[in-house]
Amino acid sequence: MAKTFGLVRLLGRNDRILRVGFGGALLYALTIAIVSPVVTSAATAPTAQMGGGKAVVMRLASLRPTLSTLEAPGSKPLPVTVVRADVVNRPAYQAYLREKDCLATAIYFEARGETAKGQKAVAEVVLARTRVPGRPKTVCGVVYEGSKRRTGCQFSFTCDGIADRVVNKDAWRQAARIAANVMRTGGRVNAVAGGATFYHADYVSPGWASRMVKVAEIGTHIFYRPQRGRNL
Repeated sequence: MAKTFGLVRLLGRNDRILRVGFGGALLYALTIAIVSPVVTSAATAPTAQMGGGKAVVMRLASLRPTLSTLEAPGSKPLPVTVVRADVVNRPAYQAYLREKDCLATAIYFEARGETAKGQKAVAEVVLARTRVPGRPKTVCGVVYEGSKRRTGCQFSFTCDGIADRVVNKDAWRQAARIAANVMRTGGRVNAVAGGATFYHADYVSPGWASRMVKVAEIGTHIFYRPQRGRNL
């Protein structure tokens, strides 16, 4: 009788094991049925071999080029400058390089003896002039405006008859860096020149200065803007 009772208990326990095993198998089958369409739909996507020789599906969408870095969810993207090879050859990018070179040239020949702040102020004047009605709309146009006339140039180095040769490489590199930074912000971020569109060295007294509003004095340069309602 004891043996029979023990056999019944054993059968009951095995029955529970079978039920649990069957339930686990059913859950596994349902999981495969749900997940398998996703895997199948990505079957034609490229695969990358990981450790152990297992192929892991990688969607093309996750490989799209991006200018931001990988970041944790909710974090702010880090600033990254990326210039692709195909972008370098585009006309717009080449035009940007010419504009930056013109601005760096103006900084170098007009203010290379000034502090970085003084050089930035000169660059801001150039950028501000591109927004003045009646003035050229490009950096190069502003820098070389009137350069064909000895008395009509806006920046003295463009019509002083002296060859514009860069001899101080370090000063040129700094001018180029400042030019790039000012062009990236349009000269409006952390501005130091007070919206000036004119300036002169502090050892001269041009007649037009008396008709202007003085807005800043940085290094050896004094900066002005026209009185309200007047564009010169």
